[in-house]
Amino acid sequence: MSTPTEPDEPLTFDAHIKPLFRERDRRSMLFAFDLWSCEDVNRHSVTILARLRSGTMPCDGAWPQERIETLQRWVDAGKVA
Repeated sequence: MSTPTEPDEPLTFDAHIKPLFRERDRRSMLFAFDLWSCEDVNRHSVTILARLRSGTMPCDGAWPQERIETLQRWVDAGKVA
């Protein structure tokens, strides 16, 4: 996974967001959306972020705050593919 080193470093879905989600995460959410699809994560970003913040996603343990912040930065920057 490529981790941005600077807060203003541009984030892209393929390099920074998709790798945040494990294959297990993807499989468990395919009934609703595909976590490896930029379009699906874009469309459901509000719900995904809310679940990550509440600790209900992923089902086996909460993400560290820095990972949630990376996803939020991507959303705030316009969800760049």
